[in-house]
Amino acid sequence: MWERFRRAMRSFAGFFVSSIEDPELILEQNIRDMNDQVPKMNESIAMVRANMTLLEKENAKYKSEVNDLTAKVKAAIQAGRDDLAAQFATRLQMEKGALARNEGQLTTAKLAYDKALNVKKAFMREKDKKTAEAMNAIRDARRAKWQAKVADAMESFEVAGIDATHDEMIRKVEEQTAVNEARMNMALESVDHQAVQIEEEAEKIQGLELVKQFKMEMGISSPAPVADVAGGGEKTLGKKVEVK
Repeated sequence: MWERFRRAMRSFAGFFVSSIEDPELILEQNIRDMNDQVPKMNESIAMVRANMTLLEKENAKYKSEVNDLTAKVKAAIQAGRDDLAAQFATRLQMEKGALARNEGQLTTAKLAYDKALNVKKAFMREKDKKTAEAMNAIRDARRAKWQAKVADAMESFEVAGIDATHDEMIRKVEEQTAVNEARMNMALESVDHQAVQIEEEAEKIQGLELVKQFKMEMGISSPAPVADVAGGGEKTLGKKVEVK
């Protein structure tokens, strides 16, 4: 019973964690965490570098002391002061021991500094690689979300019956358009186009006659002689007879 309860609790915890996990947010947090580690790494490298610099200064100091005490020992011997030479020699041995220890520490510090630089270089290379991978994955995740929204929208068209109503309304509009065009064609066919043309010609002739009357009233033109009119009529009739 206890094992079943533990298994159920683990499954519930796993389901809860998986339900709240957002890969995009986690990857963004990973990028921030890696970037936050860079200042800490630089601080550690700076401390190693400072220790190495301090040891280099101490090394130079010990070397200067050794050279100075060596010169004093030689000067005391030349002066016949073996007692002073012994004192200087004792201090010289102590400084040489300190110099040896300092050189060992300095070598270790240089190795540590070089190693820290190599670790940082490897970390930065890995950070850039993982950052690029994370950014690509984030873009893919965002693209997938957009595609899912588009797919949901397309599926909702069919689920909500939008496709069916859309096609049906388009078909109805086309049918109404066809019916109206047919009615328009029938209405145009029912019009007596010849009568309309005759009326238009009659209106033109009537207009010309009115213009002639205005011209005669204004004295611009005079009425044609009766003989000319008759002659013109005979010529017209003669032409018509010849055509026949």
